[in-house]
Amino acid sequence: MADGALAGTGILVTGGGTGIGRACAAALAADGATVVVCGRTAERLEATVAGIEPGHGGSAHAVEADVTVEDDVRRAVAATVEVAGLLTGVVANAGGGGALAPHHLQDLEAYEAVLRLNVVGTMLCVKHAVPAMVAAGGGSFVGMSSLAGHVTHPHFGAYPAAKAAIEQMMRNAADEYGASGVRFNAVRPGFIATEVMEAIPRDSDVYDSYVRNTPLAPTVEGGVGEPSDVAALVRFLVGPESRWITGTSIAVDGGQALRSGPDFSSFLAGLGDNVLGGSLPEA
Repeated sequence: MADGALAGTGILVTGGGTGIGRACAAALAADGATVVVCGRTAERLEATVAGIEPGHGGSAHAVEADVTVEDDVRRAVAATVEVAGLLTGVVANAGGGGALAPHHLQDLEAYEAVLRLNVVGTMLCVKHAVPAMVAAGGGSFVGMSSLAGHVTHPHFGAYPAAKAAIEQMMRNAADEYGASGVRFNAVRPGFIATEVMEAIPRDSDVYDSYVRNTPLAPTVEGGVGEPSDVAALVRFLVGPESRWITGTSIAVDGGQALRSGPDFSSFLAGLGDNVLGGSLPEA
């Protein structure tokens, strides 16, 4: 879609230093957007910006920011308005999971940290982006959910709950701000070949559980999606072509949601009977 339809727009991409965030930033800048990527690691952000090839008058910029810190989010939004002149889009991509364990073995502090990063981080982006997008005459906000927000992922702790919360947040925000011309949608990636997913060996049972449950897997090399697949959908949702779409969640998972989520049991073998069907520990 790199036809210049995003020329003159200003878009903030959180978690833009790697993987899906980096691909989204590249796709948006290539289509003419002034893109500001933010994240917690300056070196990664600089590498992202250096690797982007803008088109149609677009550009890419970096701001170091942590989405769980409200002042950082406020500053990232202001930085986008400063360099672009306005804010018309946000891709709230920053997020992540915690240690794999069943719920009765979850560490409370780690569980809360996952919720804060994904849910609170996205909420802070909504809070501070909405006034700027309304001032610009409207805009599009894309929240990054996951297959895990819709299909069960045993042992993933707070992550599935956090992603489901993002989807509901997008629905509510779409209803709250529709009359102001601000749209909210969520994207549900499945297995995408990012740096994080490289931790899963390609010859493992876990990898196989993804591939065998993905209808489109035989049609692509490796059986899994690429960051550019997600970026293409994000570009559509940010752009004018999707002007009548709001309050929905769209999967980019090769059809895996039609079947079953992944099986990470082999990653938890060290926890023994506490995970694999034995008696629970005493309270």
